[in-house]
Amino acid sequence: MNATYQALYRKYRPQTFDDVWGQENITETLKQQVITGRTSHAYLFVGTRGTGKTTCAKLLARAVNCEHPVDGSPCNECEACRGIEAGTIMDVVEIDAASNNGVDNIRALRDEAVFAPATVRKRVYIVDEVHMLSASAFNALLKILEEPPEHLMFILATTELRKVPATILSRCQRFNFRRIDASVIAKRLIYVASREGISLTEEAAWMLARLADGGMRDALSLLDQCSGRGVIDAQAVLEATGAAGGRKTSGLLEAASKHDSAAALKLFSELWRDGKDPAGVLGDLNALMRDALILSIAPKGGEALISGAYDMDSLRQFGRIFTREELLHNMTVVQNGISQLRDSPSARTTAELCLVRLCTPELDRDALEARMSRLERAAAAGSFRAAPAVDAEPDAVSIPEPEPEPKPEASAPAEPVDDIPPWTDDDAPPPPGDEDAPWDEGSGRTVEPAPVCPAADKHSEAPQEPAQDARCASQDGFDWGLYVEKTVPRLGVGYGVLFRSPADASGELHGSVLTIYLSPTVLYPGLNTPNNLEILKRTASELCGRDINVRLLPMGDAAEAAQRSLDELREFREVQFIRKDGK
Repeated sequence: MNATYQALYRKYRPQTFDDVWGQENITETLKQQVITGRTSHAYLFVGTRGTGKTTCAKLLARAVNCEHPVDGSPCNECEACRGIEAGTIMDVVEIDAASNNGVDNIRALRDEAVFAPATVRKRVYIVDEVHMLSASAFNALLKILEEPPEHLMFILATTELRKVPATILSRCQRFNFRRIDASVIAKRLIYVASREGISLTEEAAWMLARLADGGMRDALSLLDQCSGRGVIDAQAVLEATGAAGGRKTSGLLEAASKHDSAAALKLFSELWRDGKDPAGVLGDLNALMRDALILSIAPKGGEALISGAYDMDSLRQFGRIFTREELLHNMTVVQNGISQLRDSPSARTTAELCLVRLCTPELDRDALEARMSRLERAAAAGSFRAAPAVDAEPDAVSIPEPEPEPKPEASAPAEPVDDIPPWTDDDAPPPPGDEDAPWDEGSGRTVEPAPVCPAADKHSEAPQEPAQDARCASQDGFDWGLYVEKTVPRLGVGYGVLFRSPADASGELHGSVLTIYLSPTVLYPGLNTPNNLEILKRTASELCGRDINVRLLPMGDAAEAAQRSLDELREFREVQFIRKDGK
């Protein structure tokens, strides 16, 4: 074992601005400032980890003090460059604000800053993670930034810009370090591997570059981690970095696509036994769906945006299985599950409930749009298969009408019946409504003729009594199929497909009320809106030629509705219920 071995990210730290990969817009500006001597007294470098903030800060500190700069970069040969690199020159100080974040530390720095440098031209303070300073420390730093001496330079670095006060930002030149492209990182890895004698395939280099998430330091650390193997290929990267568990994560998403809760819970149990954290499992699942969604949205340019923890074939397959709406909804479910883990007494149970929601979307009403998107895509592709037709309508629960009372036999003595009206012929009340309407003397009610349905045949020569159209007279003659065909074009594609299915929708007309029973998980919440109710009502009224009211009920409420109607009738004393045996 070589005791002098140095980590790759330290060994290949850039020594000039030209060696910094992926941040050319920043390095060119800094080089020109050094060449022209127009450097600022305060800089703020912002960016994620491993993108070159501290490296450029050290390069700038050497460049402004270099005795013989080369094209704006330090020569790395003079005493100033060598001393700053070795850390022996006390005029260049690197401070970690995470551990020196108090106001006393900044006051000490401010007191020292007024003194002229001892061995170099500029006294440089590099403050890393400056956002960790306290409010009092920021106030102490602000004074020296407002009126700095000519020999003083501050280089502040942070990963969280929002935590830096605006008063500090306004006094610094800000440079935003972007995430390095995966293609740039892959080229750098191949270069380093060739210099170190490491056998690295191009596929493995790309996988490491995507796993680094835009950080060059992370990529070199991952390469260092994989360097113990003979040939570093994609499989070696998966095994060395622990990304091989992504196969089980893919299995979880595959179980969700098949609505197989048992398989998902079994896989999660295996991950649990392997020591995988529930938050990590849900995080990996969320990353997998995110990659599949990106490839679905951008099939060509999305390869550079994915994480790299999963193979491209699996991602494209999931993009074909799930719609974009389903992926978005599933990601929301997983993210909600991750947020609930913080306050959950049982992390395992919370994660399992999250997986059950993914595998059984019918339990989640928020999944309605995602489920409808699958039906719309199937209908657009012409691959939707309607439910098989049934031979007979399912038994409908209706209110039984009381049978007529049997007539007494001739031999039986007739009971006296008091049929004398409570008024005489002279003071009888006038019939309501039209004076010409026939009046039934026995019941004291106007006999109204049955309304004529406009759809009735007006050219029939045979005399016939006025009657309603057979399609809208009652449930026995109501043409539900015709009503469905007239309604479907007015509804959405997904609703229309389900509305044709007898297993999801049925209806019955009683008088002027059309009761429609819908599947409680999809159609009922989707159609029970003001716009869709107006469509259903208007179509029924057009079909029957009169105003029809529409009532929607979930299919499980049909028996309850019939029982409620019976209970309401029993409240009236005039209504008598007679059993079939006449008792």
